[in-house]
Amino acid sequence: MKFAIITHVPHIKENSKLYAYAPYVREMNLWIENVDEVLLVAPTADLQPNAIHLSYEKEVRFMEIPGFNAIGLKAKISALFKMPKLIAVIYRAMREADHIHLRCPGNVGLLGCFVQILFPKKPKTAKYAGNWDSESQQPFSYKFQRWILSNTFLTRNMQVLVYGNWPNQTKNIRPFFTATYSEQDKKDVSSRTLDGKIKLLFVGTLAQGKRPLYAIQLAENLINKGFDIQLELFGDGPERDKLQEYIIKNNLQNPVLLKGNQTKESLQQAYEESHFLMLPSKSEGWPKVVAEAMFWGCVPVSGRVSCVPDMLDYGTRGVLLEMNLEQDSENIAALLKAPEEYKNKAEKAMLWSRRYTLDYFESEIKSFLKNK
Repeated sequence: MKFAIITHVPHIKENSKLYAYAPYVREMNLWIENVDEVLLVAPTADLQPNAIHLSYEKEVRFMEIPGFNAIGLKAKISALFKMPKLIAVIYRAMREADHIHLRCPGNVGLLGCFVQILFPKKPKTAKYAGNWDSESQQPFSYKFQRWILSNTFLTRNMQVLVYGNWPNQTKNIRPFFTATYSEQDKKDVSSRTLDGKIKLLFVGTLAQGKRPLYAIQLAENLINKGFDIQLELFGDGPERDKLQEYIIKNNLQNPVLLKGNQTKESLQQAYEESHFLMLPSKSEGWPKVVAEAMFWGCVPVSGRVSCVPDMLDYGTRGVLLEMNLEQDSENIAALLKAPEEYKNKAEKAMLWSRRYTLDYFESEIKSFLKNK
């Protein structure tokens, strides 16, 4: 089987290998494990691979396309000139492939949504890695991609994999998930006690959309309420300098630590040792870090975005933020004074997350590709 991947994810060329964002590559390695040939349509990035990048395990035929966006007049004009080549490369890959796989939402995925209409008989899958909630505020291009993918007249012979269970969906929409750990990774985890230092963890890009400052302010409020708090922030991004300034200005250098990008092994250790994962993000697709934290009994504290309320069973497997600093601080403080309730949330979170292993994920992928 020739398997074509159409994605906006930037790839890095280094020593005859292709690297990209590690969680994405780990998932794609499972998709391509049992296919004969892989065609990859994607842009490149002029970067050096680092701890957050990973290479493909299988040989990939790279069909490079120019990067583009539509932010600003100059970018729109530039994208217009690039369009013939973009569409031609995507069309060529789809024509040659036995199975077409779109990664959405994204600018390349949007073009892929249009071009796939020309191949109604070819088996296709689309992984919609964004928020499928139709009520959420999203760019028009994202909503348009959802509309095309849901339209069974324009989009035929395709299974669209989305995060969460949503009402009133067309027959080609399938609830799905993303996994990080295997059955072999399951091991006993020591219960955290609440009578010493309380460890909070933030994992993600230090960008406004992820609201890392809100996580710091929550930690600060809990410290002011008399709790012994330590917050570690794993990740890097454009807000790092502003966060560092806030930390220094408010004398939080000891309890709040900016740790930068970390390896998978370091992250797992942090999950195992932390009491809470903080995710006050404005938007998520599949909040991977929430599922990962739950796998190790780390209780998630998250905003009500995307499928998070469903993942947390509306509060029985974690804490749902109201995005009101004082109220959220009080809710966490109340849980810190209720060790049995905390223990129950941690256990329920771990039991739920450990259902969705890489082994189960791989078996689901095989079922999508089988008999196609």
